[in-house]
Amino acid sequence: MDVKLDFLNQRRKIIQEGGGEKRIEAQHEKGKLTARERLEKFLDEGSFVEIGTFVQTDLEDASNLDIKYPGEGVVTGYGTVNGRQVYVFSQDFTVAGGSLGEKHADKICHVLDLAAKNGCPVIGFNDSGGARIQEGVMALDGYGRIFFRNTIYSGVVPQISVILGPSAGGAVYSPALTDFIFMVDNISRMFITGPQVIKAVTGEEVSPETLGGAKTHNEISGVAHFRSPNEEDCFEKIRTLISFLPSNNLDDPPVVEPAEPTLAQEDLLTIIPDDPNKAYDVKEIIKRVVDRSDFFEVHQHYAKNAVVGFARVHGQPVGIIANQPKVLAGCLDIDCSDKIARFVRFCDAFNIPLITFVDVPGYLPGVNQEYGGIIRHGAKVLYAYSEATVPKISIILRKAYGGAYIAMSCRALGADVALAWPSAEIAVMGPEGAINIVNRREIEAADNPQEKRKELIADYRKKYANPYVAASRGWIDDVIDPRDTRRHIIQALYENRNKQEDRPRKKHGNIPT
Repeated sequence: MDVKLDFLNQRRKIIQEGGGEKRIEAQHEKGKLTARERLEKFLDEGSFVEIGTFVQTDLEDASNLDIKYPGEGVVTGYGTVNGRQVYVFSQDFTVAGGSLGEKHADKICHVLDLAAKNGCPVIGFNDSGGARIQEGVMALDGYGRIFFRNTIYSGVVPQISVILGPSAGGAVYSPALTDFIFMVDNISRMFITGPQVIKAVTGEEVSPETLGGAKTHNEISGVAHFRSPNEEDCFEKIRTLISFLPSNNLDDPPVVEPAEPTLAQEDLLTIIPDDPNKAYDVKEIIKRVVDRSDFFEVHQHYAKNAVVGFARVHGQPVGIIANQPKVLAGCLDIDCSDKIARFVRFCDAFNIPLITFVDVPGYLPGVNQEYGGIIRHGAKVLYAYSEATVPKISIILRKAYGGAYIAMSCRALGADVALAWPSAEIAVMGPEGAINIVNRREIEAADNPQEKRKELIADYRKKYANPYVAASRGWIDDVIDPRDTRRHIIQALYENRNKQEDRPRKKHGNIPT
């Protein structure tokens, strides 16, 4: 037995060392941690349990210590984050560049299956050169099996992808199928075709960082949701995200002890300017309503005319969506429509109530928007809110015009509680635009057209651009003092805590794409 135990320990040690000392040093020189170091730093201390340690492709290696691909280039298992169980896989770039072969894929698929069976989040640390070329179609089949599970388990357990090295070609589609993507400056790369291929085909020259780095995918493409300066900061953000999420679609989000906002609610009276055409930062409103004034923003650097993220109200996790008047006046456009719709659908899948702060003058006008498909992209927001069955609370802060008013969780789309501040303007369009259309001839015929226009605009704003017409029709439940916003949200969450809503039986809907 001693001989066999010695062989076991030697074999385990070889696998744990991955590609060996030189390759580990090379990983560190790039500013990167190894696969096992990442799991050690991310998970609660001492909680990691490895699965599939001795999985390998070449069975001839099974009887000796000359292992060609230790661990098959990926470390898999489970552990805890703040005491909650999660499943993990971490690709090992020191072993064959973390390339994916048949057994590498088997290990990842096994972890995904276990996560779904046991109702736990799954976090993948991606650091791979792509498919293992020498395994040919078996590697491609491995990717297909992973993609299938990403899709089938979507909305069942939270799936999080962490890009900590290259992710190219078909490999990018597994992260793209998951719920959230984290990237780190200067080490994360995602692209379908790399700089060399692009240069050969199109003649364009571009660096890997410019083509597929963290900044690009957080600010321009919107592929990634979070950006960090280093791996440690990235891991902390993932832990924070998980703290808001249930473990699976049958669980409720984790409730903590309530806490008051640290910022004064009295300030809510002065954040919105008296001039309806002046901008303000909607996040200053959000922070004065949520617990500890702590708002965890998602997609912070992308489509900034909309704000989405997680917070707690009276200890309960909520998903927050808001128009951002300081960017494009808060108009809905192609990118922010995609951003809002996907976030709404995630929250609905995992039983997280939705709170929407509305200040939207309409859809962004322009030829590029029309040619780019603002119709189908904007329809995603309508679809997502209509489809959602979690409690939906909307608060109209200022402008709520036209089709954009409808899209932003109005009563007609199923808002359970619809509130408005006294500053709310709910109308088909803004007073200036309405008067230009309805009273054009009257203005032209006036002795002083400018003064007549101002008079008509003031009259329109008084009669129609206010919350009371909508409230009189029952489309707004109450017009509230801004300082009471948090109290009303808490009451609405309590009122709808046991909400149940039946929908027609169907295989699935067909969301606009």
